[in-house]
Amino acid sequence: MDRLTNTVRPYAWGSTTAIPNLLGTEPTGEPQAELWMGAHPGAPSLVDRGAGARPLTEIIDADPEGELGAAAVARFGTRLPFLLKILAAEQPLSLQVHPDLDRARAGFADEEARGVPLEAPHRNYKDANHKPELLCALTEFDGVCGFRPPAEAAGVLAALEVDSLKPYVDILRAGPEEAALREVLTAVLTADRGATAESVTEAAAAAARLVDEDGPHRRAYAAYASLADRYPGDPGVIAAMLLNHVRLEPGEALFLDAGVPHAYFGGLGVEIMAGSDNVLRSGLTSKHVDVPELLRVVRFAATPPGVIRPSRAAGATAEEVYETPIDEFRLSRFALTESAGAAELVCASAQILLCTAGTVTVESPQSALTLEPGHSVFVPADEPLALSGRGTVFRATAVA
Repeated sequence: MDRLTNTVRPYAWGSTTAIPNLLGTEPTGEPQAELWMGAHPGAPSLVDRGAGARPLTEIIDADPEGELGAAAVARFGTRLPFLLKILAAEQPLSLQVHPDLDRARAGFADEEARGVPLEAPHRNYKDANHKPELLCALTEFDGVCGFRPPAEAAGVLAALEVDSLKPYVDILRAGPEEAALREVLTAVLTADRGATAESVTEAAAAAARLVDEDGPHRRAYAAYASLADRYPGDPGVIAAMLLNHVRLEPGEALFLDAGVPHAYFGGLGVEIMAGSDNVLRSGLTSKHVDVPELLRVVRFAATPPGVIRPSRAAGATAEEVYETPIDEFRLSRFALTESAGAAELVCASAQILLCTAGTVTVESPQSALTLEPGHSVFVPADEPLALSGRGTVFRATAVA
C-alpha cells in the first residue's frame, strides 16, 4: 500500500479553513475547495515506492492488472474507475447536471471532431465518461437535488406572490409532469435577462420575508435568498426553486445520477464519483452555460432527494456501506474503536482508504501506516489489510 500525496483544487467557492482544519495545517488565506485522491489525469495523487514521488497514473499504467485487479480491468479498462474527494463548500457551486454514458461519448466525440480545444472555457465534454456521484456529509451540508413534484414547485413559487412568476405557477399546476417541468425550466433559462433579473430581485425579497414565517419551506427560502445575494439577477436562483432543498446531517449521503439537476450550497463532505469531469451548468456561475445542451441532458421527472444512510456490510462487524446502483464505485465507512479489535479487509480491486477522524493504523503483510484526519492510502488489488485504532475511515473501491 502507498501513502498518497494529494492536490488541493483552489476553486473560488471553496472554504478557506475547512480542509486545513481537517488536515491540521495552517490556512493559506486562499479558497481550498477539493482535495483529490486517485488517478484522474487532471490532478493525480503521488506515491513514492522508493524511487521518488510518481503520479498514481504512471504506477497503474505500468501494471494495470496488478494494481487494479484483472476483473476490474476487464470491466472498466486500464484506469482507476473512481475519483475520491474531500469537498469543502463555503459558497454555492453552480446549478448543474451530468450526462449519461451515451451522451458523454457522443458529446465528447462531437467536440473532438470539431476541434474544440480540451481546455477551452466553452467546452462541455472533457472526457467520454459519465459522472454519477455520491456525497457523504462530514458536517451539516446544504443543497438542492432533483425536481420537486410540479404541484409542490408551483406552491413554492406561488407563495412568493411575484407577478412575473405566475405563468410558471399555472404551467406547473396544469401540465403533465415532464412537459410542465421542461417548459418552465426552459422559459426560466431562456427569458430576457433584464426581466429575469427583476423577477429574481422580487423573489429574493419575498423569500427573505417568508423565512420569518413557520412554513414547511422556511429553510429553502433562506437558501434561495442567500443565493440571490451572491448571484443577483441570476436565473439559476429561480431554477433552484424548482428543486428539492435538502440538508444532510453528518454521516448522511446524497446520490446524484445522470440527468438530475443539483447544486451544493455549503458544508464539508467526502465525495466519490466515476472518473469524469463532465459538467453542464444552468446558472449560479461565471463559467460557461450551454442551455440547449443542458436541456438535452436534464431528466425532467420529479425525483426525491434520496438521502442515503449507511447499512452494515454483509459479514462485516465494522463496515457500513452507502448503497448505490453504480459499479464504478462503492463507498463504505468504518467507525473504529480500540475495544472492537482490528477490522480485516481485502478486495479484488484497488481501493483508497481515507481517514476523517481519530488515529488509525493500517497494516498489510509488508508494512504499516498510521493515518490521521485527511491522510489517505492507495491499496492494490488483493492486498489483505487490517484496520485498528480509534477513528473513522472511508473506503473507496470499485464493484468488480
